[in-house]
Amino acid sequence: MFELPAGLLSWFYGLTSSYIIAIALMSVVVMAITTPLTLKSTKGMLEMQRIAPEMRKLQAEYRSDRQKLNEEMMKLYQEHKVNPMASCLPIVAQMPVFIIMFRILRGWTYTPRGDAEQIADATLRALGDSDPDPGFIPRFLAVDSDLFQAIYDRTDIPALGLDLGKSPFEAITDNVLTGLVYAGLVVLLGALYFGQQRMVAARATISPTMSQTQQKIMQYLPVVFAVFQVFFLTALVIYYIFQTLLRILQQYYITKRFYGSDESLGRQAQRASEAAREEAKKNGDSGGLFSDMKRQIDDARGVDSDAPKSSPKQSSKKSATERPGGASKRTTPPKSRPTTSGTPGGGKGRPTPTRSNAQANKNRPKSNKKRKK
Repeated sequence: MFELPAGLLSWFYGLTSSYIIAIALMSVVVMAITTPLTLKSTKGMLEMQRIAPEMRKLQAEYRSDRQKLNEEMMKLYQEHKVNPMASCLPIVAQMPVFIIMFRILRGWTYTPRGDAEQIADATLRALGDSDPDPGFIPRFLAVDSDLFQAIYDRTDIPALGLDLGKSPFEAITDNVLTGLVYAGLVVLLGALYFGQQRMVAARATISPTMSQTQQKIMQYLPVVFAVFQVFFLTALVIYYIFQTLLRILQQYYITKRFYGSDESLGRQAQRASEAAREEAKKNGDSGGLFSDMKRQIDDARGVDSDAPKSSPKQSSKKSATERPGGASKRTTPPKSRPTTSGTPGGGKGRPTPTRSNAQANKNRPKSNKKRKK
């Protein structure tokens, strides 16, 4: 999986004898592979937005019947020839390309450590190389390739006065003055990221699908990612610079293709998004992610989310004074309250006798209740 693209990168180096040009050409190849996936993802997302009003109507109509809702949604997708996964799978498919290029460029400066270092030393001695401190041993490259021979056993990768095998952080730590050039590359990458996201944000104002806060987060998040590039190899920073330049051209093409006219797919998605928001307002729903999740939970619990809700004070007062059957709840008197003993039925059980009654009962003669046989 890594040897084939690494061999292509080595072939570019053999043609140009330049690390930077080889990296630039490899960026062009990667963009040629990922651009069709990006275009398909963008088209699928806009097609989903275009049928958003009809999706809202189905959700409102079959809110209490999830099975019927899923059936009607599948019919809607088939009618408009829309695949919900078309906007997700192409993005996921680009991740292996990113990982492969990251591993290949990191592999340029591979140096064995620990047990691997002992194995490498033994292998080099067996091959007749008695160097006690070997340099880089590039990974994924053919041993007889020009790129492998140019990097092997070196401790730096020089190009245009820079060391591509050193990270900007290491360069700044070694020498602050020379490290400023490496830091400038990171700043340049952050500026390119910002410019690319500004193009996406400007397109979002034409076809708004995110809130202002979400747009700001998506705009500045890549800039934050660029800051972490100070810990990556300079070769990777240069690769990302070329990638971002090509992505800016890609975003320009997407804007012209999908948002160029009033009847373009992007413009239709804009009008559909506005209609979906209006439909959500009519149903008393904000149309957001959390609102949809709340509605699904209420449906699962059998709760009518549209029913009026009483205040907490009223509900607590009602539960304290009434039973579910409608009868009022009987309350027991406090224990400290005296009970009435003079009236029949005034107290529970026998009445408590007074002191005079107790003395009269004591002096009363006892009757012989035994009967003679």
